[in-house]
Amino acid sequence: MVKTKGYDVAIVGGGPAGMIAAYHAARSGSRVLIIDRMRPPGQKILLSGGGRCNILPLRLVDPSAYVSDSSVNILKKIILSWPLAEVRAFLSGPIGLKLIDKRKTGKVFPLFGGGEEVRNHMLAVVRQSGVEVRTGSAVVDIQPSQRRSVVLENGDSIVAERVILATGGMSYPQTGSDGTGFEIARRLGHSIVDPYPALVSLRGGSPAHHQLAGLSIPVTLSTGEGRSRLSVCGDFLFTHRGYSGPAVLNIAHVAARAADADESPKIEVAWSDRGAEEWEEILAPSGKTVRGVLKESLPDRLVDLLLDELELTNARLATLTRVDRKRLIAALTHYPLPWRRAGGWNEAEVTGGGVALSEVEPRTMRSRIVPQLYFCGEILDAFGPIGGTNFLWSFVTGKLAGKGAASD
Repeated sequence: MVKTKGYDVAIVGGGPAGMIAAYHAARSGSRVLIIDRMRPPGQKILLSGGGRCNILPLRLVDPSAYVSDSSVNILKKIILSWPLAEVRAFLSGPIGLKLIDKRKTGKVFPLFGGGEEVRNHMLAVVRQSGVEVRTGSAVVDIQPSQRRSVVLENGDSIVAERVILATGGMSYPQTGSDGTGFEIARRLGHSIVDPYPALVSLRGGSPAHHQLAGLSIPVTLSTGEGRSRLSVCGDFLFTHRGYSGPAVLNIAHVAARAADADESPKIEVAWSDRGAEEWEEILAPSGKTVRGVLKESLPDRLVDLLLDELELTNARLATLTRVDRKRLIAALTHYPLPWRRAGGWNEAEVTGGGVALSEVEPRTMRSRIVPQLYFCGEILDAFGPIGGTNFLWSFVTGKLAGKGAASD
């Protein structure tokens, strides 16, 4: 085993969280090394937003919108520790990115170059800050001692006073996210909330549903009961294999987690913002056809699908029975989505689960279990809805970890 020169801070993982951690640790005067298995690092940034890289939300999302098995209060302390406006100023200032707002969707993108521009700017600034970047090196273990020993796949060992795990999760494994960070954290005594695919599409539906591929419509999706009920609003997209779009991505983790427990929770669709009482008025007896009335509010192809499934294709409002009217309103407001399973790791935008936040000190991201160990980014048990919230999480936790490790 070959031991290399020592560092103040070694960061395992060169994604957005790792690079931000490295920048802040180096700016605090530490000798910093980033170790990443990919060449160059930051590969996942290139895939964000289909390459366009939705880097931030335009407005701060309520911390309660993040999903975690840990305390909401801990998560809130973390995410609010670096105000969104200051994060944006940091990206526009020291990182040097030009950003553009998409007010209709509430998203912020780089003006030029998409994800590649973001990755290249961040990596350049990190190197200019004096951070050493070692790529093509896979970390397999961290050995606890007075000084941390970071063991590489080839048997070499890197000595560091403090180590930050920023390895990401398991989504998009082709970018280097293979769950190694979870294994290392677990061996060191940390509790890991079992990882699951999140922000992912759903599979299922009949051939008739698949024939609607490409049709997008704003909906409300709901699942669960009582206090555990989850409702999300947003665009819903029919695909050749099932369902996608922001609304689906923001609720599909429920399906992914249920699969591990052999459960199949019901997911219901409200095809518009109208409630049952309003539909009752709209569908009151008249000389109009049901199809004609529905097509005033919903896409033609969706109307035809729903009426065909209910065997009401030629129905008229004047002769619609009470039972059929009730069935129709239920289909419009509580349609049971016939999903079969959630998509896998290759298409999940983020990883749910990870290192329990209760085992991390929220002001510094320092482990409460292992001295001189820190965490940031997707390895932690938290993810936000579609729309730049997960980049924000990476930036905030990266800054906390970098400054925390530098000042320890």
